[in-house]
Amino acid sequence: MQACGQVLTMSEFWYDSALPFVESRRASNSRACYRAHSHSTLSIGAVDAGLSHFQCGNVAATLRPGSLVIVPPALVHACNPAPNVSWSYQMLHLKPSWVAAVTAEIDPQLNLRSSAFISRSKVTYQHFCQLNAQLFSAIANADKEAALIEFIGQHLWADGQPVACQPSPRPSMTYLKTRLLSALDTPPSLTELAQECGLSRYQLIRLFRRDTGLTPHAWLLDQRIQQARDHLRQGADLATLAQDLGFADQGHFQRVFKAHVAATPGRYRHP
Repeated sequence: MQACGQVLTMSEFWYDSALPFVESRRASNSRACYRAHSHSTLSIGAVDAGLSHFQCGNVAATLRPGSLVIVPPALVHACNPAPNVSWSYQMLHLKPSWVAAVTAEIDPQLNLRSSAFISRSKVTYQHFCQLNAQLFSAIANADKEAALIEFIGQHLWADGQPVACQPSPRPSMTYLKTRLLSALDTPPSLTELAQECGLSRYQLIRLFRRDTGLTPHAWLLDQRIQQARDHLRQGADLATLAQDLGFADQGHFQRVFKAHVAATPGRYRHP
């Protein structure tokens, strides 16, 4: 926590190795901003106070207190406070395979949406707040898991106004993503990637941005940060992790991590 004038800013994470399919965060009076990014998880965010601008591709929406935004895996987005205004929010990250398994037990016909959507239901917001309070509490993990299953099973969170669609990846983009991820420490240059695909650099950037919302370089940074979060939850050493993920040094790693997560790697590693 830190004091900013007379306003107390708080940001904290919760996760537990016994429940590897869930991670949560809550922040109060924050003015931290995020770069455009994605998650490997199904992410559910709630605005508690202030105003937030949600941006996803060419779609933008203002989120007011009591709003929830649900973002599917791999969808590039950003959610930041209105200019010169602090906001309070909660963020829940769930592994898609776990969510799919829970919903399949209830109704095999249920499918996870491929678009982001916003809920302004007071009931859904209240249920979400109750769930997150339980995750941060000292109750048994079995009770936390039961609360999560009940929340998913109610399916209230899955109702709302669609705001953006996830495009279907092109085969060439699948190759490019695999190529980038195969060499985190020495990624190929934009020129090399373009030559391998028989494209100009301009065409490559346009196609990649159309599929992911990011340039190849920005997408790779985003993927590195996703991997960093996984390793940090397991207590990874910062210097070693920075080197393994291809960052120039630990300082570079910390700057990029904070720009994506609005917290330092050390703060995230010790919730």
